[in-house]
Amino acid sequence: MDLTPFLVKKKNEPLYVQLYRYIKNEIEIHHLKEGTKLPSIRQLAMHLKVSKTTIEEAYHQLIAEGYVESRPKSGLWVLPLDEMPIIKPAEPLISEEKTKKPPVTIDFQYGDIDNKSFPLNKWRKCISEAIDSLNHELFLYGDKQGDNELRIQIADYLQQSRGVFCHPDQILITGGTQNAISWLIQLLDLPNSIVGMENPGYDGVLSVFEQHKCHISPISIDLDGLNLEDLEKSKAALVYTTPSHQFPLGVIMSIQKRRKLLKWAYETDGYIIEDDYDGEFRYQGLPIPSLKGMDTKDRVIYLGTFSKCFLPSARISYIVLPTALLERYRTCFKPYNQSVSPIIQRAMSLFMKKGDFERHIRRMRKLYQQKQQTLLEAIAAHMGDRVRVIGEKSGLHILLEVKNKEFDMLYKKGLSKKIKVYTTSSYWTGNAEKNRALVMLGFGGLSLEEIESGIKGLADVWFK
Repeated sequence: MDLTPFLVKKKNEPLYVQLYRYIKNEIEIHHLKEGTKLPSIRQLAMHLKVSKTTIEEAYHQLIAEGYVESRPKSGLWVLPLDEMPIIKPAEPLISEEKTKKPPVTIDFQYGDIDNKSFPLNKWRKCISEAIDSLNHELFLYGDKQGDNELRIQIADYLQQSRGVFCHPDQILITGGTQNAISWLIQLLDLPNSIVGMENPGYDGVLSVFEQHKCHISPISIDLDGLNLEDLEKSKAALVYTTPSHQFPLGVIMSIQKRRKLLKWAYETDGYIIEDDYDGEFRYQGLPIPSLKGMDTKDRVIYLGTFSKCFLPSARISYIVLPTALLERYRTCFKPYNQSVSPIIQRAMSLFMKKGDFERHIRRMRKLYQQKQQTLLEAIAAHMGDRVRVIGEKSGLHILLEVKNKEFDMLYKKGLSKKIKVYTTSSYWTGNAEKNRALVMLGFGGLSLEEIESGIKGLADVWFK
């Protein structure tokens, strides 16, 4: 009898598994060759002094995995085992030394917030209160349109801060701006339709439109906002715009142009998606009214987010739908569940209801204005007229146009000083402006000292 495994009855592993592993190994190392007949169940059970059930279960597993086959009136036979190819690790195309990323000590990443100033203890208390207040709702998906208390708070906030008058029933809570755009594309049946998109514009939104098979018509940006001649020529039924702080150029759409844009929507029965992504942070002049606040015929779909003014990881954005679209929304999205945690939504509503949100905004507006001022002063002191600053009136980033330089060179030289800057190339449709040396500098997550040191470091390697 060739099969004589050492089976341990007191081992945690069942006897049939031990036997199965033993025979499987014998086949794989070719001790049991192709065409070998295995002992019958009765014979092997007697030889190993175990039950026939143990042998049957081991054999069944071997059959199931293709190591042996049962032939009628003949017994069990070992099947041919294909040789496993020996795969050598691929040679690296680039040496490890070249792929190692240099460490970065100062990162001008756009979208970062000042973590040290975040009111963590107050937010933690609101989350705890939300868990207590939700009771059984804690275990459910939540209101499909979003937490009612949060929608009430948002409606009140928009009226006070942005001049947007809306009912809480018009507000839909979404998990980020891209999620909101995806919903609107479906709601308005936009696939295969022409959509006007700012050029340059937010690539995250552009990618969503393209993935939904929308035909993008690039609309250029003038000094006072969206080029309306481009929009009229496009024959678009909808346009996406960031009028309060055009992304990424920072242009603020003039009142005159806002009125003309609304007139376009009224005359064409078009819709305007107004993305007010950082309208809270304006540093020069009085706040500009939102398009939605000026809209008298309900053609503006307003998007807001808590990512820039509060916390990106909360993943809370919202849509203010025109009343004419509410019934269509309730019909089309009836099966859809809410995408944002009801706990986070309720915590946000409590944070706003207590006044903590408005206090936080006031503090952050003052802090970010100080950071931006430090940035502009450092640029003036260390770079002078060799650069031009673009979009400094609001928001959490600026652009630098560096004269007679290419971005790739600026980027690499910055990294040599452990300073990281960012290109705007992904925001352009077409190649007209991609080659300009436009550098994006986000400052929200940096300290005043880091901003000053970063700009000095860049000037040292860019111009010397």
